[in-house]
Amino acid sequence: MVSTGTPDTTSTQEAVVQAVPKQLFIDGGWVDAEGGKRFDVLDPSTGEVLCSVADASPADGRKALDAAVAAQASFAATSPRERADMLMRAFDLLHERIDDLARLMTLEMGKPLAEAKGEISYAAEFLRHFAGEAVRINGGYQVAPAGGSRFLVTRQPVGPCLLITPWNFPMAMGTRKIGPAIAAGCTSVIKPAHQTPLSMLAFIDILREAGVPDGVVNCVTAMDSGGVMEPLIRSGLARKLSFTGSTKVGKILLEQCAEHVLRTSMELGGNAPFIVFEDADLDEAVQGAMAAKMRNMGEACTAANRIYVHESVIDDFGKRLAETMAGLTVGRGVDEGTTVGPLIDDAAQNKVSELVADAVERGAELLTGGQTPDGAGYFYPPTVLTGVSKDARMATEEIFGPVAPLTPFSEEEEAIKAANDTEFGLVAYVYTNDLRRSLRVAEALESGMVGLNQGVVSNPAAPFGGVKQSGLGREGGPTGIDEFLETKYIGITM
Repeated sequence: MVSTGTPDTTSTQEAVVQAVPKQLFIDGGWVDAEGGKRFDVLDPSTGEVLCSVADASPADGRKALDAAVAAQASFAATSPRERADMLMRAFDLLHERIDDLARLMTLEMGKPLAEAKGEISYAAEFLRHFAGEAVRINGGYQVAPAGGSRFLVTRQPVGPCLLITPWNFPMAMGTRKIGPAIAAGCTSVIKPAHQTPLSMLAFIDILREAGVPDGVVNCVTAMDSGGVMEPLIRSGLARKLSFTGSTKVGKILLEQCAEHVLRTSMELGGNAPFIVFEDADLDEAVQGAMAAKMRNMGEACTAANRIYVHESVIDDFGKRLAETMAGLTVGRGVDEGTTVGPLIDDAAQNKVSELVADAVERGAELLTGGQTPDGAGYFYPPTVLTGVSKDARMATEEIFGPVAPLTPFSEEEEAIKAANDTEFGLVAYVYTNDLRRSLRVAEALESGMVGLNQGVVSNPAAPFGGVKQSGLGREGGPTGIDEFLETKYIGITM
């Protein structure tokens, strides 16, 4: 279906875009990039230019890192309660401005307004969660086993951090990194994706308003991410890199970090399996598949990429899923009634189209969708394929689009083997009403997270991260702040 809802007014769109600062944020102030360079930000639903923002040079990046380094000692000395209060003030401001922030996100990224509001709320929860963690940083005191001395263990901020965020969740991926950095007492330089810089610029301005001291959080927007960030990584001034993005880029960054042995957190690619056993509640499984597949138009590292359905129920499941997917409304995210927005750019649209064509050539059957629409914008219809072969490209590549590929299986061991047959291991989903099977399969799956009869696992209070080539470390939960803290042992002779 195509959206025919009431469109968002041009004046409203212009107002929310105009309100956002479009410069670099360095040492507490908004400044132009070196030479006044700028780049355009596009609306993916039209392909038209929304605005332009500052395009940082390597020299601009170094100024930002120098500011973070200069502010580190004084910020580390602030009390945990002060840092927690900063985060809570930002939490409140995000909720106060949720409508405008959601509209801004939709314009630059494409997701429907309702989903954008959901992301703002989700992003805010990271601030509230880490405000609580800030005042729970603990250590220890112990008598040495042989007596005669004492062990004092304390936790200290790791130091200035470099944070790199992706375009698909432009607010939440920022708060998931900035929240624990502030809570731990770390300063930072954040570089948002060039496709979606406006949400982060708006958030940085909120942090300024919330009372975060000058130099504690700095933001550089740039088209050439590698050209700006590599010198900062190799400078030896930063002590931590947190990156969310592709495995390919993550590997390059790990090599750069090795030079000065930077602490790293890497949330990389995914290839999530979604397994439906014969005893599953199919209505629940379909809803779970919709949540796991269609969140953010499928442009999520947690998206269900390979859907394995027991051969006895695959026809019924496929029919129900196709009917549900066909009932979604494709259109501009700012238009009323839209449930599926555009993909981020033409490269994403072309890749999804190629993956579907490849699967069909290899014998897959289209149950719905599968045709790139004509007209402006980078849209692709919700698509379901059944009988996807193991040699299809989408069996090994992240789809990053609204495409659900179904593959039958007959035995539990077969499903587990297929699910684990990937270099990735971020998340997996399992639908079954057999408790013993659910635990048995969850333990056997090679992934950092498992959704048992649920299609969304992301939660600020839970540790998010993967195994194998899906990344290193965890974000969120009680362990999320550990990534920004060093443990120091002090030996005391009595």
